[in-house]
Amino acid sequence: MYSALQSAHSIFAYIVLAVLFLASVNAIMGIVSKKIFTDKDLRISLFALILSHMQLLLGLILYFVSPLGSASLGNMNKVFRLTSLEHPLINIIALALITIGWSKHKKEESNNGKFKKIALFYSIGLLLILSRIPWSSWMS
Repeated sequence: MYSALQSAHSIFAYIVLAVLFLASVNAIMGIVSKKIFTDKDLRISLFALILSHMQLLLGLILYFVSPLGSASLGNMNKVFRLTSLEHPLINIIALALITIGWSKHKKEESNNGKFKKIALFYSIGLLLILSRIPWSSWMS
């Protein structure tokens, strides 16, 4: 079960990163081109939000069944610290920021303001996620 969850979490991460990147770039392009916030823009942002939350749920399940997750929390060497503390904590913070961006964009009246909220919060969330990916184990 562990290896299947780990594979699903790793494969799904590519999709989530791609969609988050797309939502961020779409919002930045909306700001630059001063376009109207359409249903397409809403769906891209919502899809990124939903997929990110699904990935977090998968990651939390994996955290509690993995030998690199909560079981290794007391062992603070570099590899274990990344997988048992930094990766989950920073990703939860990133998801909170993405969710805040989604919530704030809904309250915004102007099209430019909607794009700004999505661009800012989704981009920061994406950068945080990218900063704490265990690249050495993920790419092997």
